[in-house]
Amino acid sequence: MDEAYNTEGIVGCLVTDKSGLCLGVKGNASSESAGVLAAMADVVTKIEPSSKPPIISFQNEARHCLIHQEGPIIGAIFKATSI
Repeated sequence: MDEAYNTEGIVGCLVTDKSGLCLGVKGNASSESAGVLAAMADVVTKIEPSSKPPIISFQNEARHCLIHQEGPIIGAIFKATSI
């Protein structure tokens, strides 16, 4: 998590388990979002259950969020949006 957070443009990161228990958070990310991120990761795996978990990407005017599940762990990286 430290390596990801220290990358240029990254403003926050969060790691959670499949049940939504926050395992770590850095920067401009909230541990309160761990459950929502875990639920999102779970829902998208049901779209194509025979495929690897996809990378979820969404963006607003301030941030870009990438979410990915690897086994029982889900990671989210928040980047500053450059306009």
